Amino acid sequence: MHTFVYARVSTAGQTVENQLLEIERAGYEADTAYTDIVSGKVLASERPEFGKLLDTIARTRKPKRLIVTKLDRLGRDAVDIMSTVRALSETECAVNVLQLGGLDLASPAGKLVMSTLAAVAEMERDLLVERTNAGLARARRDGKRLGRPRVATDESATQIRQKLSAGTSVSQIAREHGISRATVIRIREMVI
Repeated sequence: MHTFVYARVSTAGQTVENQLLEIERAGYEADTAYTDIVSGKVLASERPEFGKLLDTIARTRKPKRLIVTKLDRLGRDAVDIMSTVRALSETECAVNVLQLGGLDLASPAGKLVMSTLAAVAEMERDLLVERTNAGLARARRDGKRLGRPRVATDESATQIRQKLSAGTSVSQIAREHGISRATVIRIREMVI
C-alpha cells in the first residue's frame, strides 16, 4: 500500500517536523510526503502542496492511504473536510487521522465520526468568533481605542497642518516630529 503523508503549518516560523515525527511514531512510513505553510482558513484544494497531493493520489492506481495528524489538516471547516474526504474516497484512498486513533474516515464509521467532529469544530470556531466580537464591542463601549496606536495627537496634527500651510516640506515635518512621511501625508489629507 502506498502511504501518503500530509502536514501543514500556518506560518513560516512554524515547522511540520512534529507532525511528521508523530506519524512516524504511530508506525507509518511515508512513501510520499507533502507539506504546506498556509493558513488553515484556506480551502484544502487551494493549498499548493495539498492540490498536488490530490492530483498524485488520483493518478495512483495501487492501494493507497493518506495519513494526517489532525482533522483540521484536511480542510478549513466541516464542509471543506467532508468534501476533501469524499474526493479522496472516490479515488479509493483510505484517510487516516491519528487524532482519531487512526480511524479511516473513508469508511462508513469514519464518515459518521468525521461529520460529528467537524460540526463540533466548526461550532467551536463560531463561538470563538462570537466571543472575540463581544470582547471588541465591550472594549469599544468602555471607550477603548482599538487598532494601531496613534502617532500624532490632535494638537500635533494641527501643528503639522499649520506647518504644511506655511510651506514646510513633508520630509522636514516628519523629521521634526519623529514620524514617517506617510503619516504626515495622511494628516494633511484628513478632513476635519
